[in-house]
Amino acid sequence: MRRDVFQAIADPTRRAILGLLALQAMTPNALAEHFNTSRQAVSNHIKILSECSLVKQEQAGREIYYHFNPGKMKEVDNWLAPFRKLWNSRFDQLDELLQSVETKSKKRKS
Repeated sequence: MRRDVFQAIADPTRRAILGLLALQAMTPNALAEHFNTSRQAVSNHIKILSECSLVKQEQAGREIYYHFNPGKMKEVDNWLAPFRKLWNSRFDQLDELLQSVETKSKKRKS
């Protein structure tokens, strides 16, 4: 089953797993230590992240290490880019308005 990246990152536990894996590769057991849940639940989250290619696995002896896949996250960033541009534009307009109001307020007090 191929999963949607946005569906995968909608879950806060999966976002936390991605955050941990962005720092270093980890085994499922090492990941499970960071959560107040079962190893099986963490494994299910890893499976979902793997199905949409947000994480990659690497066999090292008997252990499986999971790595964050920044290339896949770039797709999310690309999708968000037009919204970020719009938000930044609106924040710039708000900054200009607030500066204008502050300037007028200072002139009145003088």
